[in-house]
Amino acid sequence: MSWLPLSFGLPAVLWGLLVLPVIWWLLRLTPPKPRTEVFPPLRILAEVLKREETPHRSPWWLTLLRLALAAAVILALSEPIWNPRAPAGAASGTLALVIDNGWASAPDWDRRVATAERLIADAESADQPVLLAFTADKPNAEIGPFAAREALDRLRAAEPRPVPPDRPAVFARVAGALEGQEATAALLTDGLAADRDAEAFQSLLANSVSRLVWAAPERLDMLGMVGAENEANGMRVTLVRAPGDVAPRQATIGAFDGRGRRIADATVSFGPGEASASGVLAVPFELRNDFFTLRIDGEPQAASVRVLDENDKRRRVGLLSQDEAEGSQPLLSPLYYIRRALEPYADLVEPGSPDLAQAIPALLEQKPAMIVMADVGTIPDTAREALAEWVRGGGTLLRFAGPRLAAAGNDEELLPVTLRVGERALGGSLSWTEPQAVAEFPPAGPFAGLAAPRDVSVSRQVLAEPTADLATLAWATLSDGTPLVTGKNLDRGTVALFHVTPEASWSNLPISGTFVEMLRRVVQLSRNQGAAPAGASEAAGSLKPFQMIAADGALVPPPSEAKPLQAGATRITIENPPGLYGGEEGVTALNLLNAESRFERLQRPETPLPVANLAYGFDESVPLKGYLFAAAMLLLLLDALIVLAMAGVFARRISRPRAAAAGTAVMAVALVFWAFAPTAALAQEDGRPGDEKALEAVSQTRLAYVLTGDDGVDEISRAGMEGLTRFLIDKTALEPAEPHGVDIAQDELSFYPLLYWPIDPAAPMPSEAAIARVDAYMREGGSVLFDTRDDFAADFSAGSPANDRLRDILANLNVPPLEPVPEDHVLTKAFFILSDFPGRYRGSPLWVEASLDAENAGDRPVRIGDGVTPVMITGNDLAGAWAEDASGQPLLPTVPADPMQRVYALRAGVNIMMYMLTGNYKSDQVHVPALLERLGQ
Repeated sequence: MSWLPLSFGLPAVLWGLLVLPVIWWLLRLTPPKPRTEVFPPLRILAEVLKREETPHRSPWWLTLLRLALAAAVILALSEPIWNPRAPAGAASGTLALVIDNGWASAPDWDRRVATAERLIADAESADQPVLLAFTADKPNAEIGPFAAREALDRLRAAEPRPVPPDRPAVFARVAGALEGQEATAALLTDGLAADRDAEAFQSLLANSVSRLVWAAPERLDMLGMVGAENEANGMRVTLVRAPGDVAPRQATIGAFDGRGRRIADATVSFGPGEASASGVLAVPFELRNDFFTLRIDGEPQAASVRVLDENDKRRRVGLLSQDEAEGSQPLLSPLYYIRRALEPYADLVEPGSPDLAQAIPALLEQKPAMIVMADVGTIPDTAREALAEWVRGGGTLLRFAGPRLAAAGNDEELLPVTLRVGERALGGSLSWTEPQAVAEFPPAGPFAGLAAPRDVSVSRQVLAEPTADLATLAWATLSDGTPLVTGKNLDRGTVALFHVTPEASWSNLPISGTFVEMLRRVVQLSRNQGAAPAGASEAAGSLKPFQMIAADGALVPPPSEAKPLQAGATRITIENPPGLYGGEEGVTALNLLNAESRFERLQRPETPLPVANLAYGFDESVPLKGYLFAAAMLLLLLDALIVLAMAGVFARRISRPRAAAAGTAVMAVALVFWAFAPTAALAQEDGRPGDEKALEAVSQTRLAYVLTGDDGVDEISRAGMEGLTRFLIDKTALEPAEPHGVDIAQDELSFYPLLYWPIDPAAPMPSEAAIARVDAYMREGGSVLFDTRDDFAADFSAGSPANDRLRDILANLNVPPLEPVPEDHVLTKAFFILSDFPGRYRGSPLWVEASLDAENAGDRPVRIGDGVTPVMITGNDLAGAWAEDASGQPLLPTVPADPMQRVYALRAGVNIMMYMLTGNYKSDQVHVPALLERLGQ
């Protein structure tokens, strides 16, 4: 009957139901066991006149119970399944299971895993090998074939990646592994089309595959952020969706600062059939410059997040000119082309007075990131010092040449080079030279990557005096080698000079598109927020991973496979996932989608092979075998109790033999039921939960770290503790056991001398009860090493998300006064002689309990009164420096990339452990002579 959602794994067993009438007949004709009586003579005499007949048939209700018991056993042996599913795998050959695990699979990854588990289960039942490949994993990842159990373990260990799938490479590997075999290809796709898909399908389905299983999402409802333009009135955000999603739709965009606080919102509306839409975060540009990430609410995938860097921040630029044509002839104004070039990228401000003594202070009051001076000659002394101080504090001053500047005296501080008096004319009637073209831009300068304009020529310029460092100061040169643009750093700021005018009288550069790009690059240099110049990072050649976007859209520390980003690279790979590259001094954003990205549905390949379509979903089939066996056990128990009752076991006067027999029967039934009971019910027989872990924890000294709930953070903590454990075993007599991760809300903390606690601002705030347990642990002699992992140098109270969370935690603890580790502290010489305690970073001190009453005589190695601190705080990411993989290779790079910094970090870990285990033993050593003298008295 097709309407009944029930199937049987062994339907032949159901023929056993035909024996139920025979069982009924036997039960009806078999009388109950006769009653037996003890032989007291008086009892026989008392009942000799009573007539009692034994029934010759079992009661109908007992017969029915036993028939039900037999039917339950027969049905259980037939392996019935409620709501069965049809097998989707092949009946023979190899199952080639290829799964898209790119960013688009993150929202429903658990459904894809459940679907793949069903396919592997079918392969296991058919005794098929499984070839398992993921299209977003490393190219050299092992793909098998595997046994079904091993393939299932690998499937459950896999996770989505924040990168697009690489189907051509993976499909080619799978085709090579299947060469000469009969196989079924099961493709679990994310539904999004990519480049070279047709080529990929052709390479996979051309030879050995005899059957195709195709799975794709029913709907593509994800949204992606392809652009964020910081315009004059707000930041315009552009979203895209798949073309099949034609219904009107609204999405909310949230803007977050570097501390994770939501500071702005915008709504983006898609009309019917629209594949792209945009919205504006209309907030002042000062607030827009605090944007760190943009997120689409309710979209847990990497394409819904966009990280921002200095290129996305809009700057305020001040314009200054002494030309009289500003008001009367604006098209001849030296600022005309500058305004047209900068308006899309900056907020322009101009003073109300042409007097430099008033105009420059007026501009500085508006706190610009950059000031552009078009042919400004001599600057009054009253304004010059204020302008120079602004540059030294981080401002960018861009100057253009002209007759006034050529005639003015040299200003060594506010000009990048020393100028010759006058100007150089090229191609005139009194000149032997021709107008010069622009040479290729230096690869280490801010214009690196721009193509030299072929249609631009320079007929007049101001020349720089030849100096030894002139070549390093030249940002752009003419074909004869003379500078076109020069620049230098002045403390934290930058001074730059275009050796031509900003209008077309000396050169046609201002009316070219290259001029716009050059000004935009200079604007990007104006980083009043302490970031490093862009040219510095490009000159270095690569940028280290800083913060990465996970597949679910969260910002996480760099994974172990992340590598430095080469300058100018934009391709998303496993080694260069989307995120921020650089460091605290400045970052570069690499986002998953760009302005040209669009979503297209992946079409099933046209193939003559038989194709089975498979829907993503969880296995809703329910095996009934266990339930039927449980029902049979209950019926068996009930039957046994009835038989005992009919035999008179439960009568008032029960003889000892009968009681013993009854007890034996009940025990036998209980043992049978116990054998079929779920194993979870037997867990309580093995002792109290946690006893085994407690015995393991106290048997050997071991390191411990606090579990934050973030798998990435906890994995780094575990690898760091294991790396430090190996270093302790190699370098000291201490041989710690494998480190433990502890849950401060549940686990016993007193087993561990030191808890390493990485502060994760994204993790939930610990409960009051959990913090109270930590407080009690510290009062009883334990110590907690807090690590904010953010490299805040001078003061752990400085503003950062991790430090804010740390202050919230410490507010509920009894924390003693703290100080950075003094030079004469026991920690500096507990095992190694150390001057600081670096980790992955080196800028943060190690804070310990302040020794308020300590003193240090000159003949003592350490201060008197130096006890064991209950709290230590650092921001250097110690676990990140200690973390190693199974082969002993570091998981994360140090900042800066100094191999000795990792060695010093491990030595710092040794000193901390020795200090925690032995206390102030070195301080006590200085008192040994006095103690021996007292004992002698």
